[in-house]
Amino acid sequence: MHTSGVTSIVIPAHNEGRVIGRLLDALLAGAPDPGQPDIVVVCNGCTDDTAAVAGARGPRVRVVEIATPSKHTALRVGDEHARGFPRLYVDADVVVGAADVRALAGALADTPGLLAAAPGRDIPLAGCAWPVRAYYRVWQLLPAVREGLFGRGVIAVTEAGHARIAALPPLMADDLAASLAFAPGERRVVETARVVVRPPRTWGDLIRRRVRAATSSAELEHFQAQQTSTPAPGRPAPAAASAPSTRPTPSAPSARTGTDDLRALLRAQPRLLPGVVVFVVAALAARRGSRKAIRAGDFSTWLRDESSRQG
Repeated sequence: MHTSGVTSIVIPAHNEGRVIGRLLDALLAGAPDPGQPDIVVVCNGCTDDTAAVAGARGPRVRVVEIATPSKHTALRVGDEHARGFPRLYVDADVVVGAADVRALAGALADTPGLLAAAPGRDIPLAGCAWPVRAYYRVWQLLPAVREGLFGRGVIAVTEAGHARIAALPPLMADDLAASLAFAPGERRVVETARVVVRPPRTWGDLIRRRVRAATSSAELEHFQAQQTSTPAPGRPAPAAASAPSTRPTPSAPSARTGTDDLRALLRAQPRLLPGVVVFVVAALAARRGSRKAIRAGDFSTWLRDESSRQG
């Protein structure tokens, strides 16, 4: 049963004991009693103290434990326990505060036709290797990255928006698929709300992330190909984001980085040339690294970045 006016937050968490406390503390800090969100943490297949850390935050956090280490299953179970809308899905390794949640909920409530929203993204690069810093300085300027809801670890939806994403299949690139399930006029990045997304610290961890992105993009493109033959009424067919490409995708919205995007960045900011070189090298390395998994149809092996979960 859904409660009108109650904002629900679903947090899927697999072995996130080191970081989930900082997220929950931010969500609980300064939230007035009448505006307290309904927080559900779904510990999926955890072998660490995630459930204990979350449970220690008191009765305002409901902890559900399931044996299956699956984000998609955790989201579904979280939906079964969540009490209201708007509803936020939040990754356990980001940090978003109570005021940011209220800003997202307010945007959805105040804007007719808006079905999904996400906060502005802050990526602290201090402590990262210089190629990682160079990569993210370019990545953050790409139009699709600025405008899309993916790569933020937070997406807020209305009840109608929830119905849209609930119909999606279990995909590794779940946030990208969710973002592209909405037309531009149905989604918004709310810059007054902020989320801290910690990047990988090392080049090796960055490549692991990008291999995962390239692999999940291939899965999403396969789904897109299926959908373009029989698209669901009123829903844009999703596409993928990965390495720079010149391949056109005229029938579907896309978050893929094209060489034209990189050229436009260089024309506007020539000083970005070293970063663009790093970006292209990372994209090509990720494409090579994803080939084996793509050939094998392995879209379930999650290459997790542990460096961003330190400290």
